[in-house]
Amino acid sequence: MRQLRRAAVGALFPLAVSIANAAQPPFAMSDPLKELPELQFTGGAGQARTLANFTGKVVLLNIWATWCVPCRKEIPTFDRPQAALGGPDFEVAALSIDAKGMDAVNKFYAETGIRHLARYVTSAGNAALETLGVFGLPATFLIGRRGGELGRKIDPAEWDSPEMTEFLKQVIKQQKETNP
Repeated sequence: MRQLRRAAVGALFPLAVSIANAAQPPFAMSDPLKELPELQFTGGAGQARTLANFTGKVVLLNIWATWCVPCRKEIPTFDRPQAALGGPDFEVAALSIDAKGMDAVNKFYAETGIRHLARYVTSAGNAALETLGVFGLPATFLIGRRGGELGRKIDPAEWDSPEMTEFLKQVIKQQKETNP
């Protein structure tokens, strides 16, 4: 009987941990909202951009580089949420800090079949990380419609998981209701 109880507890423990973890937001949420510093970068067609260009959208800003092994695995998982949710209310902004600039990003996107993510690069390199107050890659920021930091995640994640997609849908809905 004791062995049966141990087996049952052993089988249920991973499920309980999974359920408990699912209820937690995938980000370290900011409370109160943090104002983000100005960050300058370039879009795929060479246009100068800042985060202010995304005002009115929920933005998932990922800072990455093609030489970063976890980033190389993670970046393709941003393509599906952009395809499913991208539009007037949401955008994934994958910002590369590669020294080789847009050429490195274009090559990586072609190699991995990324079709829905816009291309963004900054010549600031690691200084872009310092500007945002992080010191490692990958780093992802959830930004509200008015430009404030809702949360951040420092480490890779599976951005195309059903749980993450549902979380993003809830954030987009909440932001539309509270920040029209």
